[in-house]
Amino acid sequence: MARHRSTAAPGVARDDSDDELGIDDHPWEWIYRQNQPSASASKRKRSAQHNIVGARMGSFECYVGDCVLLKAEGSNEAWVGIVAEFREADEDGDKAANFLWFSTEKEIRNSDRKRTDFLPNELYITPSSDVNPLASINGKATILSHQKFLQQFPTGKVPRTSPGYNKTFVCRRGCNSRTSTYTPEFVWEDVYHGREGDIDDLVELVRSGTRSTRKRRNQDMPITEADYVAAPQGQELDEDYPSDDAARSRILVTPRKKQKTTRVVTPSNRRVVVKRALEFTPLATRTISPTYHQSSPFQIARAQLHVASVPTSLPCRESEFALVYSHLEAAITDGSGACIYISGTPGTGKTATVREVVSKLDEAVRSDELDDFIFVEINGMKITDPHQSYALLWEALRGQRVSPSQALDLLEREFNNPSPRRVPCVVLMDELDQLVTKNQSVMYNFFNWPGLRHSRLIVLAVANTMDLPERTLSNKISSRLGLTRITFPGYNHEQLMKIIQSRLEGVPGNIVEPDAVQFASRKVAAVSGDARRALDICRRAVELAEADVKASEPDPTTPSKRAKAKLGEADRTAKPSRGRVTIATIKRAINEATTSPLQQYLRALPFASKLVLASLLVRNERTGLPDSTYGDVIGEMNRALVLDAGSRQVHLLKGTEDKDSTLDAAAQRRVAKLARPAGVSAAAVDLTGAGIIILEGQRPERPSKIRLAVGDEEIKLAFRDDPEIRALGISF
Repeated sequence: MARHRSTAAPGVARDDSDDELGIDDHPWEWIYRQNQPSASASKRKRSAQHNIVGARMGSFECYVGDCVLLKAEGSNEAWVGIVAEFREADEDGDKAANFLWFSTEKEIRNSDRKRTDFLPNELYITPSSDVNPLASINGKATILSHQKFLQQFPTGKVPRTSPGYNKTFVCRRGCNSRTSTYTPEFVWEDVYHGREGDIDDLVELVRSGTRSTRKRRNQDMPITEADYVAAPQGQELDEDYPSDDAARSRILVTPRKKQKTTRVVTPSNRRVVVKRALEFTPLATRTISPTYHQSSPFQIARAQLHVASVPTSLPCRESEFALVYSHLEAAITDGSGACIYISGTPGTGKTATVREVVSKLDEAVRSDELDDFIFVEINGMKITDPHQSYALLWEALRGQRVSPSQALDLLEREFNNPSPRRVPCVVLMDELDQLVTKNQSVMYNFFNWPGLRHSRLIVLAVANTMDLPERTLSNKISSRLGLTRITFPGYNHEQLMKIIQSRLEGVPGNIVEPDAVQFASRKVAAVSGDARRALDICRRAVELAEADVKASEPDPTTPSKRAKAKLGEADRTAKPSRGRVTIATIKRAINEATTSPLQQYLRALPFASKLVLASLLVRNERTGLPDSTYGDVIGEMNRALVLDAGSRQVHLLKGTEDKDSTLDAAAQRRVAKLARPAGVSAAAVDLTGAGIIILEGQRPERPSKIRLAVGDEEIKLAFRDDPEIRALGISF
């Protein structure tokens, strides 16, 4: 999941480069204050650090209060800002300054609330600022009011031959680009006076003017023709221009001409054609009334116990939540990159906790308590190729759809070069083991980029195994992952009870007994501690209890006296626990899960087939990868069978129990070593035909890829009490 970004370039287009600074790369020098009694108190306070009021490079000079252009290296985009304060050194030790930013209309994220009366060269003053090196300054910019601009350029456009081309802009409003709120229109020369102006007053003007104070329109009020306002491109609107979603949805805008595809040049001089975003036609959906889910206590309980139901809080994960929140908040506030590795068995709340943390951070951003950030989720189970993660990340950053190879070139340029207005990006890489490639390039890049100086990339890597980096990834990748690791342990029975009881809060009738919840929690905690498994069992138990109640109700098609009499007698002899989830109901739900057709098939398998599945599962847990080779599985079998030396299982992989007396001992050892385990090979083929495993080409050869086609929990549940598997020392 990613926040929407405009597909157009967010900065101002610049065809020239360093035209005012010259071609020589001179060092920057400070310009110190002499005697300026006319300066305001707040301005003197800002320049108190060694009385720095300006900077000089060669013949170019800029001062506090000047409007300047800043350009990112390797890009044809520039940003416009006001020099608010000079600093001796930034975090990299370079001379730097704090810039108050202007914003273009392309940076307004909410297209529904964005004004449509913007001018081609109009900028909005914003309350946001950050520190950038002086080396990013590209020249000076001129900001005018609309009236002054038309006096100098009556056509409304700056000619290409003019010295002010791509350097002269109009500012008549302030804007908060994140909330898409605007200030009333003003005259720029009246609100800001250049070097003699007070930047703090300008910032306060924008902040106070962009606060959302309008009330939403009452949806019950009828909409008349007077509510519709035509707002064609370039036409001025009055000061009552609607700023809320409800009113904005009633604006009729003249359709704009479709934009052409954008061409971007990568560092390797490759032209990248940026495709337009896909447009999907929504399918017809059936809307279900909320009363459908709330017509009975059983339906309410089933809805709240569903694993897809989003709870109001995450119980029993308070410490892990605090750890993830603190690390993310610190990285976003500092504007630095970071890697956080989160591990734990399935069903322990890893992804849910991260999403809850991001939701709370987003609330802090909306209340202006935290700097803005971008969030994107990359799930290894939802992409066909790990390299597609490059394209997903680039689309989250710029809203442009490109191929994975093109996205990799663009991301390398993006993170290796400084950008004056880069927003921190938080990437959730879920199901990390699915993103491991043969040369491990995807993992290397995603763990290497946060360490770059200008990336501001924060990677949250989520996996099911704690030591996946050490066992699977190379040393150069695991070292870049850092020491920030958070482990989510499996839930114990008390925690599972608390989770289930929190889901059942508000369910009328108390249909689930506390003893039943405790019994289900203890059963699941003894196996895996998977909260999803416990919720599924309790949800199935509620369904069974509901079915019992429906079965006891009279059939409306046979309202005979005899039927009523039989029903009355049955009610008198019925157990008082009918319609309630008891320990017996939980047992029935567990028996259903363990006596499914798949479980019955797995338990009835011959020993060779069980050995293949158990060895494959052990291999997956050892490596942390879902794919293995048939030869690796054979190696796991050999290691397991050594523990049971002397029994019939040992001879299974030695070809035959009867030795050829005509061969010497050395020849017999070679035959035993080279003999193909026919029984195991046939078992692997049979399991492939049954859909239990996936074997490459259905050929049991050592280099053939093999993986499970069913869940790990199904294998563990079927073989947990198997005496033959336990005899090998394999326990689940």
